[in-house]
Amino acid sequence: MTIRKALAGDLQIVVSLTDAAYAPYTALFGTPPIPVTEDYAPRIARGEVWLLESSNQLAGLLTLERHDDHAMIFSVAVAPGFQGKGFGIALLNHADEQTRLWGLPEVRLYTNARMERNIALYLAYGFHETGRRPNPYRPGWVLVDMAKPVHETA
Repeated sequence: MTIRKALAGDLQIVVSLTDAAYAPYTALFGTPPIPVTEDYAPRIARGEVWLLESSNQLAGLLTLERHDDHAMIFSVAVAPGFQGKGFGIALLNHADEQTRLWGLPEVRLYTNARMERNIALYLAYGFHETGRRPNPYRPGWVLVDMAKPVHETA
């Protein structure tokens, strides 16, 4: 398993993997979640997208933004054939590691309140809920804000 920054030539596989990973939520919501509709070209150019590869196959990706006082996970997506095998945790670990490298104290994320499986995973990983708010782009949707401190490793 390796993790590397996405390159401009990876754009189509980033889009395809994101679409496939979020497909169950697209079906649940009746419309694609925000990460599916995102334009990833600028994010790749800014170095915000990391690809997780296993046996020369794209298994997942992480989109992580650097802010002044925290890192923000925009998306964690694992290809359907790799789900349930620890790849999501590997991507969360990478987010923690990158946040520490940036010298930032915490990593944050937000997710849809209806993504209960994801919320449970984030809570088990050490995130805590910091609040709920209406989604400004999707009327009627509720976002769950979560945060997790990262600590220096010895």
